[in-house]
Amino acid sequence: MERPVNPLSATLSRVKPSPTMSISARALEMKAAGQDVIGLSAGEPDFDTPENIRAAGIRAINEGRTRYTAADGIPELKQAVCDKLRRDNGLNYVPAQVSIGSGGKQTLYNALMATLNPDDEVIIPAPYWVSYPDMVRLAGGEPVFVETRLEDGFKLGPQALEAAITDKTRWFIFNSPSNPTGAGYTRAELKALTDVLMRHPHVWVLTDDMYEHLAYDGFEFCTPAQVEPGLYDRTLTCNGVSKAYAMTGWRIGYAAGPEILIAGMRKVQSQSTSNPCSISQWAAVEALNGPQDFLAAHNKVFVRRRDMVVEMLNAIDGLTCPVPDGAFYVYPSIAGLIGQTSAGGAVLSDDAAFATALLEETGVAVVFGAAFGLSPNFRVSYATSDAALRDACQRIQTFCAGLR
Repeated sequence: MERPVNPLSATLSRVKPSPTMSISARALEMKAAGQDVIGLSAGEPDFDTPENIRAAGIRAINEGRTRYTAADGIPELKQAVCDKLRRDNGLNYVPAQVSIGSGGKQTLYNALMATLNPDDEVIIPAPYWVSYPDMVRLAGGEPVFVETRLEDGFKLGPQALEAAITDKTRWFIFNSPSNPTGAGYTRAELKALTDVLMRHPHVWVLTDDMYEHLAYDGFEFCTPAQVEPGLYDRTLTCNGVSKAYAMTGWRIGYAAGPEILIAGMRKVQSQSTSNPCSISQWAAVEALNGPQDFLAAHNKVFVRRRDMVVEMLNAIDGLTCPVPDGAFYVYPSIAGLIGQTSAGGAVLSDDAAFATALLEETGVAVVFGAAFGLSPNFRVSYATSDAALRDACQRIQTFCAGLR
């Protein structure tokens, strides 16, 4: 019997590899070849995991907590999540309403796999985190993109949300502060959106709160079920320890929502990865229950870096960089640079060409805006050292000065 030429599924053909990963991989290749590269493409804090959290992981190893756990998390971590949501967000959940996954990405994926049927629609404001649309496609659904504008702070308005909802809409994905823009919704702005959702009881809300603690200049974080209690029974509140606690490699995310949904997510996880790393779970208990004072100290550093990057990028003719409310990204527009030619001869036909030429000619790795569904822009992660950021921004200034 002849073997099939292509063993991959039709579903997989609907999915693109992560552009942030591909940019990072090219930057690593260049570094390995001895080139001077500054990576501003990965969303990963440069801080070490706090000592008390590391100690909890070591303690878990020494105490032999290295065996399988329940498929969707240990009771102690589920309770820590409940306590955190009550303390920080005024939301009351019990452990049976909590799912622990191997990173925030898995909890989102589990929810979509557990709920989407063919042709179900998921509303995603653009620009968006690169993985949202492809997770929807893998689960059999159809992403519906609603573009936002720089002039509106990259925030979705109620009229645009209302216009996107159809009888097929299953989920609305909400992310604040946002990756890639850092835009944060005020309570009033979020209430305007939840008022729309209250008129459409068939639409569920999947809120990605991963950057909750990375909020600056007095911006007050709030989450949909907190702003509109009427949405509690159809909201999945997702979060994790990766960003704020500098635990990206520990891979712990969590979600809280209705028991029927959590049970469905548990079923998906039990037949895919099973439990998250037991050691990481115990470290996450300490992260959520332990001292939180380092968060403010980290945010001071992020604000300093943000302000430097915004100032240096806004000094470039043809580039506009808004000031983000949170997270650790800026998302400048390069509308004024499109069509120009770099010193190395590259025509900047779009933001992908800009990012490619910037990397090849200056060694600065950024992610082009098309990867996030809104162009012409690029994303800079300022979760790296002040010295590296200053050097990178100077290289970007020199690159743009050489355009003709």
